[in-house]
Amino acid sequence: MRIRAAAVVLSSAVVLSALALPATAQASERADGATKLRSFASKTVSPKDSLGATKFSDAVINGGKDIVLGVTAKKSVTVTYTASNESGIALTEAFLWQGTDSSNVDDITGSLGTDDDATCTESTTQQGVYSCKAVFNIDPAHDFADGNGVAGTWKLFLGAWDLYANASYNDDVTTTKLKRAATLTVNASPEPVKKGKTITVTGKLSRANWTTGRYAGYATQPVLLQFRKKGSDTYTTLKTVTSSSTGTLTTTTTAGVDGYYRFSFAGTTTTGSVKATGDFVDVQ
Repeated sequence: MRIRAAAVVLSSAVVLSALALPATAQASERADGATKLRSFASKTVSPKDSLGATKFSDAVINGGKDIVLGVTAKKSVTVTYTASNESGIALTEAFLWQGTDSSNVDDITGSLGTDDDATCTESTTQQGVYSCKAVFNIDPAHDFADGNGVAGTWKLFLGAWDLYANASYNDDVTTTKLKRAATLTVNASPEPVKKGKTITVTGKLSRANWTTGRYAGYATQPVLLQFRKKGSDTYTTLKTVTSSSTGTLTTTTTAGVDGYYRFSFAGTTTTGSVKATGDFVDVQ
């Protein structure tokens, strides 16, 4: 981070302590987002207010896309934002959290911290305006092992220290959806089939269960049966099928021309969307 020269009323030792305190925290401590959030907030100061004058804007989480996680694969999620303070900024930190009140640990149902402090670069044309980036390395097997209830809306908490060691924070800069990954299979038979005969299409809709570390059937969900004619790039929807109590899908259609059948799931507020790979049927 580039820090411009500034006349500071505090001694250099005080400013350095403001920089060093969060930067020297152990990774395990930094990952405890609830504790770090609480250190920023106060029962006497609204999280929307600030002791300092740093303002946050233009925050984007994961490129504006939902964060979709399976059961084992770790995922790096980038958050970018602008921090502005005419007095200069010494350091910023970012947290993702879920709950109702960041100033009370009991009201935080989920929290994620970064392994390292955010990196910020001051604009060469606008004094006191910094472009920042924070990276969250999320491990669903570790971070969400206590349950699937944390899937849903999460908020971005940003905090900063200026060169006078004043803290600023905003606990709801923007939001994102953190979702459980889904899988979808399809099989159309018989293959080949005579024109006008019945084709049976089966499959299964499953989604990540972070508690067990496995995928499990997703019950009573609307799934589209779609068809793409051979030589075409476009799928058309034939009907909607509802998954069973175990996530299985079964339906029938009439054979017309050669082409591909697939199931398509739009997703929910807690589960990502998914499309099965088309299964080709030769119509004779």
